[in-house]
Amino acid sequence: MLVRSLELVDFRNYITAQLDFVPGTTAIVGDNGQGKTNLAESLGYLATLESFRGAPIDALIRNGADTAIIRAEIIHDDGRELLIEAEINRSGRNRVLVNRQRLSRSRELLGVLRVSVFSPDDLALVKEGPAERRRLMDDTLVSLAVKHDSLRLEIDRVLKQRNSLLKQCGGRVSDDVSLTLDVWDEKLAQHGEQLGHARATLVARLTPMVLEAYEQLAGRATPVELVYEPPWRRTGLLHALSAARADDIRRQSSTVGPHRDDVEISLNGLPARTHASQGEQRSLALALRLGAHRLVADKVGTPPILILDDVLSELDSARAAALLANLPIGQVLITTASPLPSDARADRVLRVSNGTVLV
Repeated sequence: MLVRSLELVDFRNYITAQLDFVPGTTAIVGDNGQGKTNLAESLGYLATLESFRGAPIDALIRNGADTAIIRAEIIHDDGRELLIEAEINRSGRNRVLVNRQRLSRSRELLGVLRVSVFSPDDLALVKEGPAERRRLMDDTLVSLAVKHDSLRLEIDRVLKQRNSLLKQCGGRVSDDVSLTLDVWDEKLAQHGEQLGHARATLVARLTPMVLEAYEQLAGRATPVELVYEPPWRRTGLLHALSAARADDIRRQSSTVGPHRDDVEISLNGLPARTHASQGEQRSLALALRLGAHRLVADKVGTPPILILDDVLSELDSARAAALLANLPIGQVLITTASPLPSDARADRVLRVSNGTVLV
């Protein structure tokens, strides 16, 4: 899978931009605040219809404009050429077209373009709470098989209904409420068990790839372990929901299930969140992204587009050099405000200044 060209209209700080990419590594360089990350963000949006920076829709549209356009030509390994176009409107009436055909549902875009993104915010994967680690697991599962998106949406729907019922009962449970909770518990257990099994399988497959990626970055063998063992998987989710019901009613919220799970990450046998240095945590976060990237590439048969946003400034010189020496096969985009290391082998360098791409 390759991105051949990208066109922007009124996206972020770009009035217009047109650029072509090469199959290998493209470096996008320029001072801070000039629009490098905006280019990376536009490709990420085309793949997921979300900003990897967590930005709201209004922030993606250039100040003074009502609509932003992102347009990219994609070439799949089988020779298929696809034109993806996204129209982002302040009114919220956004549109996505593939080969000029409008998509009726956003999930129809899944798999058309796959990207793996590493950004400075990914330090949260190691340093912060479990939400980002859950998202990494589930986003990776969706990249491996679109069916996991439906599973995730169904769990979100059931949890919304269950939590609404818990709030409505106000801590008092009638027979009708109890029967309705039984129904939602069965649905949550059914779908939650499926997601738990998928996550456990993913973590088992991902661990050796994260270990390899970290060792390449660190330049030495280092024990890295990922553990996904939520207590409810030992007893079964339906039993765990039953045991937690009184507490759920009191708190008016679902306290057990896949929405509360975590992946424990250890380095040298110690919890990375509390015991690893910040440099080690950044390397671990990058290794998590690279491991997931390689897993998807192996499973799908073609690597996603790898976007490394401002990664060189986040690593010391030795680890930055190790990253550049061990980039995975496929198309890579690197944004950087720092000069490229002398041993960097970028196939193309694009310079960005104040929302203008200088070839």
